[in-house]
Amino acid sequence: MASQKQSYGAGEAKGQAEEKAGQMKGSIGDRAQDTTQATRDKTYETGQAAKDKTQGATYQVKDKAAEKAEAAKQSAEEAARKARETAQQGKEKTSGVLQQTGEQMKHMAQGATDAVKSTLGLGKNDEEKDETGLFDKKAGTGTGTGTGTGTWN
Repeated sequence: MASQKQSYGAGEAKGQAEEKAGQMKGSIGDRAQDTTQATRDKTYETGQAAKDKTQGATYQVKDKAAEKAEAAKQSAEEAARKARETAQQGKEKTSGVLQQTGEQMKHMAQGATDAVKSTLGLGKNDEEKDETGLFDKKAGTGTGTGTGTGTWN
């Protein structure tokens, strides 16, 4: 059998080995805990960065949408303004054409009235000569079928 010295040495070696194993186990545990914490930190940072990037992209999309909406609004306002101007121009042009047509019709009616009066010998006044040349009230002479104060030849 082994001697007491050998048993003591074996026990001491076993104790040292257990202590060393405990230290290593503690060291591994500490490293594992540190690694776990570092992994948690890195995961949090990555998640936060992704969140920030997503928010940034969301804001960019919102900003672009707002810009496009504003541009569309301005374009619609411009189109409406042009339509109002075109309508106003059309209204003015139509009004001018109608007024011009009315004036032309008035002159035509007056011309027709004057022609009928002239044909019937009802001149505008005693000073004017009839447009047809058939009756001259001032001279008192006339040729034709008109009525008046002139003499007939």
